Amino acid sequence: MAKQSMIQRELKRVKLVVKYSKKRQEILFELKKERNLEKIFVLQKELQSMPPNSLPIRLRNRCWKTGRSRGVYRDFGLSRHVIREMAHQCLLPGLIKASW
Repeated sequence: MAKQSMIQRELKRVKLVVKYSKKRQEILFELKKERNLEKIFVLQKELQSMPPNSLPIRLRNRCWKTGRSRGVYRDFGLSRHVIREMAHQCLLPGLIKASW
């Protein structure tokens, strides 16, 4: 189980990304079409003044059951440990244990 502070921090990042996404897209659009060097510097300064945690690249996939950040399968939103346990209990339809 992940620490609750890490899970809460991730939720805070999600809220910030949603809050600033529209503004960030508008600034980036203006930045691409701008030719004046002074205006480009002003737009860059606006981007840099936004909170760093509002960047979408900072988001991390986490297991919705345990909060684990590593080994998370996108299809299920679960970490590999939880998938294995749930597959053994036949809680995930369509999964079979590999044997060869």
